[in-house]
Amino acid sequence: MTTEAEVLRYTAFSADPAGGNPAGVVPDATGLDDAAMLEIAAGLGYSETAFLTAPPADLGGESGRAFTVRYFSPKAEVPFCGHATVAAALALAERIGPGELLFATPAGTVPVSVSRTDGSAGSGLLATLTSVEPHLEEVGAADLAEALAALDWPAADLDPRIPAKIAYAGARHLVLGAATRARLADLSYDFARLEALMRRLDLTTVQLVHRAGPTLFHVRDPFPVGGVVEDPATGAAAAAFGAYARELGLVPADAVLTLHQGEDMGRPGVLTVELRAGESRVRVSGTGVRIA
Repeated sequence: MTTEAEVLRYTAFSADPAGGNPAGVVPDATGLDDAAMLEIAAGLGYSETAFLTAPPADLGGESGRAFTVRYFSPKAEVPFCGHATVAAALALAERIGPGELLFATPAGTVPVSVSRTDGSAGSGLLATLTSVEPHLEEVGAADLAEALAALDWPAADLDPRIPAKIAYAGARHLVLGAATRARLADLSYDFARLEALMRRLDLTTVQLVHRAGPTLFHVRDPFPVGGVVEDPATGAAAAAFGAYARELGLVPADAVLTLHQGEDMGRPGVLTVELRAGESRVRVSGTGVRIA
């Protein structure tokens, strides 16, 4: 099996190539098997790479604007990746124009809308994905204690207003609230121990959150199961957190949240999360730019 394929590199959730979260995009992965896709993803070393092929026959959507998408980290396939979805949508929009896209992902069908911005920074494009149906789950006391031990976080450093839950909007994330910005900034964890817990609970990341204002949050996402210490900007976790914040009454049913991520690792990015009353699915928006 050859791994020869066109591979594009984009950063998502930042107009600066040095910010946000870099992702690989393979616009035509036809003929690549799982081993070849994993090899490409590992070679890039980004937290995820998106591989696009023809859509299933029943997906619908405008001809030429629907795709099957699979996501691979350097270590394994993941069911959904928000920043690689944004990257793929921007790459497609630069080729076929902005507008509506449909992505058939392992987690379900994800609509993505790409619109033009003023063009003053980045690609001049903004991508907005609409998540699959979200939900929350409880986390057991023993599992929470193990997560805190792996992170080396005393329980007293948790924010009781942001209780520990597992949130899902295409992938599973353990949400933990940091009482202070300093607690969030000080991240040094036991990689193997946290990875083992996350594999047992089928988690994609741990979503560490500090609330800085009514709709303003700082977040970090350890990602040992993907083979990287930390994800710089995590769209799937942002969608899951939006559903979490709404269900727990942290924000109104109609709200726009701003999540800052990547600052503590030198790759600042901004994720916009939109909640609409009467709609359970969550919208996540971000800009991006191609990496030369």
